Amino acid sequence: MFVREDVRAIVCARGGYGANYLLRALDLEKIKAHPKIFVGYSDITTLLTYFHDAAGMVTFHGPMVAKDWSHENGVDLASWQAAVSGKIPWEVALGAGVSGLVEGDAEGVLYGGCLSILVASLGTPYEIKTAGTILFLEDLAAKPFQIDRMLMQLKLSGHFDEVRGIVFGEMLDCVQNANQGYSLQDVVKRIVGDLGVPVAFGVRSGHVTSGNITLPFGVRARLTVPGGQVALKILEPAVTE
Repeated sequence: MFVREDVRAIVCARGGYGANYLLRALDLEKIKAHPKIFVGYSDITTLLTYFHDAAGMVTFHGPMVAKDWSHENGVDLASWQAAVSGKIPWEVALGAGVSGLVEGDAEGVLYGGCLSILVASLGTPYEIKTAGTILFLEDLAAKPFQIDRMLMQLKLSGHFDEVRGIVFGEMLDCVQNANQGYSLQDVVKRIVGDLGVPVAFGVRSGHVTSGNITLPFGVRARLTVPGGQVALKILEPAVTE
């Protein structure tokens, strides 16, 4: 698909359990020679971060064919069009449900993906590179205590040391048992609230209820969290002619 001249973009059908099996089989030099729009999320995070880190490509955390494009209101068209057309600058329309957990203002390279897949890279040759990033983290159906464990692993391994800001996704179905007196937001603030960087929560990209937002990974972005409000602006074009 990367080599074929008639293919302009590669949009994954759905999350690819086993995508990490491809890492040692891919011809990275061939992919680098034919950079294209590559879109997906969930287990596809493995390929999004690898193509960026090893090949210098901008990749796209956004809607997939069978999961989003096939459903009414499954895709946030404004962010899709802005990202794949190279619009600059543009502000992500975050909508309702997004909140600021830690105030601040930061610029960095937008990067990240599915939290459990990012953590699974640690200790491998494909370990994520988070320094200087606005780090986007999202997941599906993970309990808050499991999110706690994964965030602490990133913290203890030094992967939060040089981040500029952190943005959490909708965290779909990452709910607490009713009889436990703390929320996922409490977990997040406890672990990353002391980093001195802005933190936002609830951005609909990846596993979402509707309106999947396209986030280009590998371009500079600005995260602003004044009070409980959140603004995320993309500062560089994600594609070129």
